[in-house]
Amino acid sequence: MLCVVPPRGRDQLHGKMVSGIQEVRARGARTICLVEEGDASIEPYADHLVRLPRVPVLLQPLVAIVPLQLFACELATALGHDVDQPRNLAKSVTVE
Repeated sequence: MLCVVPPRGRDQLHGKMVSGIQEVRARGARTICLVEEGDASIEPYADHLVRLPRVPVLLQPLVAIVPLQLFACELATALGHDVDQPRNLAKSVTVE
């Protein structure tokens, strides 16, 4: 399971995410967690941690998108899917 853990500034959401991670781990799932640097509350529950730099709470999704897109690209490649589809998309867009 891939988890994006909200930063500590969003305490209510952070607590719910920790609870959700504990629940899926109790059912045998492996977890990869994207977590803000310095947040040690997730370490006992994550199989793999990806540490994100500390940024203001509203910018956290922008920081998290980069490792998520890299993960999606690597996963698609590992599964044998062509990540460059549809090819030459810019050429098929008509500009008036």
